[in-house]
Amino acid sequence: MSVVAKINNFRRSLMRNLTKNIGKARSQEDIILVDKKDIKRILICRPNGRLGNLLLITPLVQEVTEIFPNCKVDLFVKGTLSPIIFENYKNIDKIIDLPKKPFKSLLKYMNVWISIKRQNYDIAINVDQNSSSGRLAVQFSNAKYKFYGDSNEETQLVKNDYEHIAKYPVYNFRHYLTKLRFPKSNKIIPPLDLKLSSSEIAEGKKILNELFHNDKRTICIFTFATGEKCLSEEWWGNFYTKLKEEYKNYNIIEILPVENVSQIAFKAPSFYSKDIREIGSVIANADLFIGADSGIMHLASAVQTPTIGLFSVSNIKKYEPYDNCSVAVDVNLYTKQDYLKTINSILNNGKLNSYSDAI
Repeated sequence: MSVVAKINNFRRSLMRNLTKNIGKARSQEDIILVDKKDIKRILICRPNGRLGNLLLITPLVQEVTEIFPNCKVDLFVKGTLSPIIFENYKNIDKIIDLPKKPFKSLLKYMNVWISIKRQNYDIAINVDQNSSSGRLAVQFSNAKYKFYGDSNEETQLVKNDYEHIAKYPVYNFRHYLTKLRFPKSNKIIPPLDLKLSSSEIAEGKKILNELFHNDKRTICIFTFATGEKCLSEEWWGNFYTKLKEEYKNYNIIEILPVENVSQIAFKAPSFYSKDIREIGSVIANADLFIGADSGIMHLASAVQTPTIGLFSVSNIKKYEPYDNCSVAVDVNLYTKQDYLKTINSILNNGKLNSYSDAI
């Protein structure tokens, strides 16, 4: 581990210890929310700029806007991806983004915190209880109701999918609402959703048609991932060879990362775009996506394409793709036959993704 990484880990650990008790001394169990129509503006805090982490809060945003359909939602995040990801979320009003390097943009950094304090919110929500910046933002906000993202032991015991990073914020927020005398909800957690438009989907289909000039169904692969999550060139080489042999009637396309690297040495037709929504539109027209735990894997889930997540070191229960036939597999345990069985099960299911159905 580099010196910079060690410093960052120490800084995060220190901040978590300093902020972990923020909000825990306050009790709102005696506050009764008379009418949810009174909730006009909500702040959701997830000060993280990674593609995957931002996509993973879309279920919570959907939950909040379903419960409070007339509210405006401000997002406290980091970086510049959020306006792109939440482009078609009609309830999203302001994107309050922390600069990636606060000490190089100190004035903007300070203005972000000032803007949170100036705005009156009905509810402020911290997505992840371990986020020190998220807890501080809720504490600092001028909100009537403040939820710090704390977990609930009772929910953990009864929900076998509670560990998932997209789901436990929803479960925790539902529990918090019961303290405000809202009825208990047992609805299925919404999927990740990029909310692509029909025109975007049509453009993705056009891109595939121009690449292949045939009517074959399509399998997308993404061979890159960060750090130890990235499977070796040997692994991907063997897997791609088997994939070509078994699925000759399918087009196989590799989605390339911004790093412009390929673990199969660019042997497959490939696609790259700087536009996340355009990448999503291409994947949305595929019948299957296969890739390791990464932001692009979550992007595939967010366009409702059946996804096989390849996990080697990450926590499967926390990050696995879900909904629409998606599965996570442990590459340390799977055999070639296991992969074929899983792929065939998805491809033969006959369930088209929702975006393709809309075209």
